[in-house]
Amino acid sequence: MSAIWPPEPPGTGMPTGAVPKQEGIPVIHPGGRGEFLEKIEPAEELMEINMGPQHPSTHGVLRLVLSLDGERIRACVPDIGYLHTGFEKSFESHTYQQCIPLTDRMDYLAPPMNNLGFALAAERLLGIEIPPRGQHIRVIVAELSRIASHLIWLGTHAMDLGATSVFMYCWQERDRILDILEWISGVRMMTSFIRVGGLMADVPQEFEPMVRDFLRDFPLKVDEYEGLLTSNPIWRERTIGLGVIDAASALAYGCSGATLRGSGVPYDVRRAAPYSGYEQFAFDVPVGVNGDVYDRYLCRVREMRESCRIVEQAIDGLPGGPVNSSDRRVVPPPRDEIDTSMESLILHFKLYTEGFRPPPGACYAAIESPRGELGFLMVSDGGNRPYRCKVRAPSFSNLSALSQMVEGALVADAVAIVGSIDIVLGDVDR
Repeated sequence: MSAIWPPEPPGTGMPTGAVPKQEGIPVIHPGGRGEFLEKIEPAEELMEINMGPQHPSTHGVLRLVLSLDGERIRACVPDIGYLHTGFEKSFESHTYQQCIPLTDRMDYLAPPMNNLGFALAAERLLGIEIPPRGQHIRVIVAELSRIASHLIWLGTHAMDLGATSVFMYCWQERDRILDILEWISGVRMMTSFIRVGGLMADVPQEFEPMVRDFLRDFPLKVDEYEGLLTSNPIWRERTIGLGVIDAASALAYGCSGATLRGSGVPYDVRRAAPYSGYEQFAFDVPVGVNGDVYDRYLCRVREMRESCRIVEQAIDGLPGGPVNSSDRRVVPPPRDEIDTSMESLILHFKLYTEGFRPPPGACYAAIESPRGELGFLMVSDGGNRPYRCKVRAPSFSNLSALSQMVEGALVADAVAIVGSIDIVLGDVDR
């Protein structure tokens, strides 16, 4: 004898929260993807529930409205905005250099990536080039940030599915990268190290041995992660064939990064439109075949290995010379000149109080962030602040594909699918 819980409201004959289906509305059949019912019987019912924003796997800032037929998801509507900060509007009230700390806080798992994308757009407006040493250091910092981001994704994704040990191992290596960032910038996460015109400063002598020590140990650590997960039958059961999205659909949604490459599309901004000298480095672009949770996992794990290859090449070929542009419209004079030259002191003061003024125009600059194509559309009216700065955030586009990925899946599998996209809500809510 079965009981209905929650109890039926008086006079309705329906469980609390149940939504009656209507005739003539096509929905995906719970028995398989892509099978449509011609008619929905009035007796059938859908229940609408909220997953998040309090659910641990949504990190307190994402709400998913799920329509369920038993344990099967018929529809999913992501509800964003819980972390909205208005960064894009804030750019308009700050000088270009003052915008750098704001970019740190968008994709807060890889802040130097945001610095780099914004700086490249502003430098394109200004028409300036960064010296080779500055370019190489930018690449090293960016790739280390990519590894750090993938590590925290892998650790939290595994923990969401019950593999708690992996989180501790990943956090340990990520901490070593944060130590390197702290050594060169004074800050572990929101470094603001990459600036318009170059870098905050040249790297100290300890930078190179610290990076080489990390490169020596890290590939073995990745082997350990894969030893715990890649062939693990429980991990494979929870990820293979789940959250499938084909290449055409991923492109239609505007997906990028591992979410797109997991579906077999070898698109990487570092290859398609090289920046910061990436054309000088040899690396492969990992791609998947099935477009499922497992393929997206494999892509990111292999990307960490490729990032190690890039960092090793960049550190081996690290040239000497300055790290900042010599254009005095943008970069203040060296510190020793300020003590001996009144003109240098005045220029230093004006740059930090008034900022610089790019000529009127518009440009778009994109980089390959850990989540995909991160682009900045920047418009200048000739003033010292961006007239408009629109961010093309990869997490926003990737999240839009979630509704298709979870259709027909079990509620318990929604956690795995959400985690496989690797969204950062600071990247979504701007």
